[in-house]
Amino acid sequence: MVKYREILRLHAQEVTQRGIASSCGHSRNTVREVIRRAEEKSVQWPFEKDLTDVDLQMILFPEKQIPSDHRRKPDGEYIHKELAKSGVTLSLLWDEYSLQCRANNEIPYSYRQFCRFYNEYARKTKATMRIKRKPGEQMEVDWAGQTMHLTDNLTGEEIPVYVFVSALPCSQYAYVEGFLSMNTESWITAHIHAFEFYGGVTRVVIPDNLKTGVAKSSRTEPVINASYQEMAEHYQTTIIPARVRQPKDKASVEGNVGHISTWIIASLRNEKFFTLAELNNAIKEKLSEVNTKPFQKKNGNRQEAFLREEKFALMPLPYSPYEIASWETAVVQPDYHIKVGNDYYSVPYDYIKCTVEVRVTRNIIEAFYRNIRIASHKRSSGTKGEHHTLPDHMPRNHRQYSEFNKGFILEWGKTAGPSTLLTIEKILESYPTEKQGLRSTYGLMKLADKYSIERVEMACERVLSYTPRPKLKSIQTILKTGHDKLPLESKTEPSAIRKSDNTYGFTRGADYYGGNDNDN
Repeated sequence: MVKYREILRLHAQEVTQRGIASSCGHSRNTVREVIRRAEEKSVQWPFEKDLTDVDLQMILFPEKQIPSDHRRKPDGEYIHKELAKSGVTLSLLWDEYSLQCRANNEIPYSYRQFCRFYNEYARKTKATMRIKRKPGEQMEVDWAGQTMHLTDNLTGEEIPVYVFVSALPCSQYAYVEGFLSMNTESWITAHIHAFEFYGGVTRVVIPDNLKTGVAKSSRTEPVINASYQEMAEHYQTTIIPARVRQPKDKASVEGNVGHISTWIIASLRNEKFFTLAELNNAIKEKLSEVNTKPFQKKNGNRQEAFLREEKFALMPLPYSPYEIASWETAVVQPDYHIKVGNDYYSVPYDYIKCTVEVRVTRNIIEAFYRNIRIASHKRSSGTKGEHHTLPDHMPRNHRQYSEFNKGFILEWGKTAGPSTLLTIEKILESYPTEKQGLRSTYGLMKLADKYSIERVEMACERVLSYTPRPKLKSIQTILKTGHDKLPLESKTEPSAIRKSDNTYGFTRGADYYGGNDNDN
């Protein structure tokens, strides 16, 4: 019982509260509260009549004399449920509980009794306790220190297998998988499989400061690997690396690593595996045993705790899983292409000589300039050294040349005018191969850029007026000399040379040979 008399006696002698607490064996908070209540009730040493500690307790703290049956008991199930929500603490719940009690003229339990009541309730009826770890809040990840091995079926050589371990701190539910490498691709693949195993995503992922996840470790501003960060954004989670040389930041996974090293890695030490799939199937069976093994000091097991008390708090998986990507930099060449692997991919020609970031996935190549995507291509799976060019990335003159064919030039001729179209058709007919004719018609388009389409149409009309087989050279001469601007001559032939009724064309008459009927 609290020594009320001694506390008030020493206080009257002006002993400090620290000294009183040391002398009486009580906390300074208790001493402070007794002195405050005594001042409120005007109780001073020495007393007018002899008072015992029990009498003083009834005067200073009458609520402590009320039987516990008259107090409002906290709702353990409600507390446990509310603690699963983000930001909710026992302190907040006790404050709300106290306000409700006072509103109903009921006496609440103290904060210490409130916490003790919840701890006892959770220990007896629940598999998890939510004071320090909230469900669905964190996933701790790491590589196990011990490795497993595959056996080469030809040489008998042992191939090391690295074991990935993840754990949910609230329920201690674990996921384990083996990989042939600890590179970034294996690291991210392990996270994807872990999320799928849990059927949801935690709000925070806590890795160690390994290079595959953290490009630069820092106590205040760690730099996350670009692919790892992109994976986190895809799953709407946050990566918060553990502090360097602070294993307590991810105590759950550290404990699980030791547990798994014994019950999975060590238990499979005498078995031989020839493929990674065989090994992971064996790990899956052992993992199921670990997750369903009963707790030693509380009811249930990891799997039951997860299904009942944590899975509901996980964020949902995205519609499609994250596609693993790697990042690299490239300089845009003068031909507006970048080299990725052994192939070349175009970007807009405006970025020539700029350094761009390239995101490479199994199927897609994307180029970014200052975090803005400027190009996207389907990744090549054909021959090496292949060029992939989009017409929109080319300058106008390059694009015209790349799209140049018979259909294109005829379509252009229709827009230019009937004489230009007829000239194009005649030029194409005059060459033995289409490729030769297209070269001449391309020159006609260049003349239109130089002189205008209207003048080319007039030049074509003029050249067609005196020859059925127009040539590009003739049109160039007409435009150069400006004859296209002159009016066309009449197309009517002179009567002296027109012989429309002469089937045989021009023939010499008798007069040419000197014959004359009048001389006879």
